[in-house]
Parts: sequence; C-alpha cells; structure tokens
Amino acid sequence: MALLTRNRAAADGVPTPLMATYYAQRASAGLIIAEATTPNAVGQTYAHIPALHTAAHVAGWRRVTDAVREAGGRMFVQVQRGGRVGHPDTSGHVPVAPSPVALPEDIHTPAGTRPAAVPRELTAEEIRSTVADFAAAARRAVDAGFEGVEVHAANGYLIHQFLAKNTKRRTDAYGGPVAHRIRFALDVVRAVAEEIGPERVGVRISPGVGVNGIEEGDTDRIYPALVAALADQGLAYLHVVFADPDQPLFQEIRRAWPGALIANPVLGWGGPLPADGGRAAAERLLAAGADLISLGRGFLANPDLVARLRVGAPLNAVRDQYLMDTGGEEGYTDYPVLGAPELVAV
Repeated sequence: MALLTRNRAAADGVPTPLMATYYAQRASAGLIIAEATTPNAVGQTYAHIPALHTAAHVAGWRRVTDAVREAGGRMFVQVQRGGRVGHPDTSGHVPVAPSPVALPEDIHTPAGTRPAAVPRELTAEEIRSTVADFAAAARRAVDAGFEGVEVHAANGYLIHQFLAKNTKRRTDAYGGPVAHRIRFALDVVRAVAEEIGPERVGVRISPGVGVNGIEEGDTDRIYPALVAALADQGLAYLHVVFADPDQPLFQEIRRAWPGALIANPVLGWGGPLPADGGRAAAERLLAAGADLISLGRGFLANPDLVARLRVGAPLNAVRDQYLMDTGGEEGYTDYPVLGAPELVAV
C-alpha cells in the first residue's frame, strides 16, 4: 500500500485512533507505507499531517502499528520535510529550502488558500541539523513499532528540491553539478541507515515528475548518479513513483539497482481509478523487472483490495470529496468490504 496523505492527524501531528482503524482495515497489504510524516515542526507541509518529533507522536503511532500488527500487517513510515512546500499559517514557521525560491502556486493552509511564502535558504549548519532530524525521526519510528522508514526524495519536497535545478541556486557543496545536488539525499539516507540499520530503510524517488513546481533540468543524469551512489548501501528497497516500464530511465534504474525495487504505476493521476485498480499496469511492471508494486487509490477505497484482486471482484469508487482535510470517518474508514455493507471500527 503506497503512502496516502489523508490529513486525519491531530493539529499537533499526533496520530489519532481513527488512523489506527484506517490502517488496520488495510493490513492485508503485503506492506503498508504510512503517509508522509514530518521530522520537525518547520518541515510541516499541510494541516493535520502526522509527525515524529515528540514522545506524544511516538505514542500515537504506536497505537497505529499495534493495531496493524494485531491484524496481521506490517508498516514502514515515510519521513518527509516539505521545504518550500509549507506556510507560516500552517507550521508557525517560515519554510526553509535549498534556496529562496517560492512554490509557483498557492498553498492550502488552515486559514484558507494562500500565496506560497518565499522560503529562507538553509545554512550549512541547518543542513546538518536537518539531516540529524531525519535520523532522529527514524529512531522514533522504530520505537513506535514501524518495521522501517522510507526517505521521501520525491514529489517536489525538500530532498527533491535539492536534486532539481529550478529550486536551487546554491554554489556550495550542495549546488551546481549533479554530484553536488545528490549530496543532501545521500547525507540523509546514510544518516538514517546508520541510526536504524540499512535493512530498515527505503528511498522514494520520482524521476521526471514535475509535482510542486519541480523542474529537474537533467533527469537522465541525476537518477543514474543517485542510484549508483545508493546501490552499495544495503537498503531495503528503492521506490519509483509513476514508473513506466517502457521508459528507458526506468529500465536503466532497474539494471543498476541491486536490491528490491518497488514500482508505483502510472494510473492516470487526476482521472478515475482504472476498473481493475491498476492490476494490468502492475503486471506490466512486474514483467519489466519490478519486485513489488505499490498501489494507492485502490487501497484507499478498498480496504480488502488484495481479496478483490484475487477473485476479480469489482472495486469501490474513490470518493474524491473526502480525500483530505475532512477530519472524519466519511470516505476514510467507511468503505465497504466484500460481503459487508459497511466497515466496523477496530
């Protein structure tokens, strides 16, 4: 089950009992990757995003992982810092990023939609402390009962901003040529692996994906270099977003990556979920060398997606109006399972 931001945490980032119900309902997934979770306050992206920087956060996540484990499931958690994708109305802090380049679009905050704030450029010392925050969050994740951590280096958030050309104007050791631009990602992954063991660490990348205003500039050079630098780290997996088995870069990554490769298929983002929930696309990726497939919206609307795919049962449609920021059960924990008109909370 791919990570899915659902904005159901408490205002202070503590996971709620409703989140324990939601994830436990989906425990039949081979692995659940929990939603993007911030390692510190300034890195918060949106309202009601879960966090992992206090004891209360650990206790809240422990309720979730206990519920999933009792239901027979296993979980990693994705650790993410927003970088320029954030706002003072949400976090109480001016966002920090590789360079003072604002998100080129409005951003949703608790006070409504606002123009993006110009982020403050991270100093060298702040980069070091940010790396340490990722490692500390990884330790808390293990304390909270997660099997491991996925480092989010995708989709236009902080690590991806260090990779891309248009979000970075630095001329120091983290700017300029590709070898410098991948440095921050490598620093974070290595620190997390040292903290909890590389076998507990995955990395998510999104080659060529322009979410959140990202323009990488030289995608075909960034990712071979990054993958080569990560290949000997003994990591649990590499997770490729919007993977296309016909794309030469995906094929190159597969050849270069020695470990488990999770592929997240292209299923027409912004449109309806395919009737088969992504099964045909998943099978194409498996045939192209992927080891595992991550599915998002299929699990969102179908807690028993595995059983439905196994028997070819029709899928529930995603109710888009309840995806995020509603705070309640509707469109979250009330999707029906096979043979039952509605779900019962665990």
